[in-house]
Amino acid sequence: MSIRDWPAAERPRERLLEHGAASLSDAELLAIFLRTGLPGISAVDLARNLLTQFGSLRLLLEADQDAFSKQLGLGPAKFAQLQAAQEMNRRHLAEQSRAKPALENPRAVRDFLKAMLRHEPHEVFGCLFLNSKHQVLNFEALFRGSIDNTSVHPRQVVKRALANNAAALILCHNHPSGNPEPSQADRLLTKRLQKALELIDVRVLDHFIVGDGEPLSMAENGWM
Repeated sequence: MSIRDWPAAERPRERLLEHGAASLSDAELLAIFLRTGLPGISAVDLARNLLTQFGSLRLLLEADQDAFSKQLGLGPAKFAQLQAAQEMNRRHLAEQSRAKPALENPRAVRDFLKAMLRHEPHEVFGCLFLNSKHQVLNFEALFRGSIDNTSVHPRQVVKRALANNAAALILCHNHPSGNPEPSQADRLLTKRLQKALELIDVRVLDHFIVGDGEPLSMAENGWM
C-alpha cells in the first residue's frame, strides 16, 4: 500500500507537521527525505531496509558517496542533497554557538562540536577560539591522525590563537571508537597546551572529547 493510501494521522509528513519532527522514528524521518519508495516498497519500508543495511541512521549519514550511492533508492543526487542538509545544520549550529558566550551556551557548543567531529573516521583535533567575553570567534580543525604529544604541535596552536586574536579557547578532538574517555596522552597533551598558551595569556577553558553520546568535558570531570 502506498503511503498516500494511509490514514492521514499515520503519514510521516502529516505527523511531522502536526506533532513536530521529534515525534517521528528514524525510518519515518528518512522516508520524508527519500520522498518516494520503489515499485512495491513504500518510502518507509525502503527507509527501514536502508537503516538495517547500514546499521543505524548515523552510519547512513556518515557513509561515503560510493557506499551510499550503491543502495537501491539512493544515488549521487540524494547524496548531494544529504550533504547539503548536513552542512546547513553545521552552519546553523555555528551561528547558535556564537549567539551567547560559550560558558552560557554549553548545549550549543556540544551540538556544534558533535556536528563538526563525530562523523570523522580518523581522529581530528581542533580549537574553538573565543574572545574576552568567551564568545566564539572561529573554529579550526588543526591536526588529523593519531592525537598524541608528537602529532599536536603547541607552536601551531599558539600561532592560530594569535591569528584569531583569541583571549581563550576550547580544545576538542574526536574518538572514532565512540568511547569519549580521555587517554593518558589526552591528559598530558591538555596540560602541555595549557602551559604553552599561558605564555601568551590565552586561557584553555575546556577540552571536549567527541564520541558516541554527549561530548565529554575534561573540565567538568576535574581533569584540568
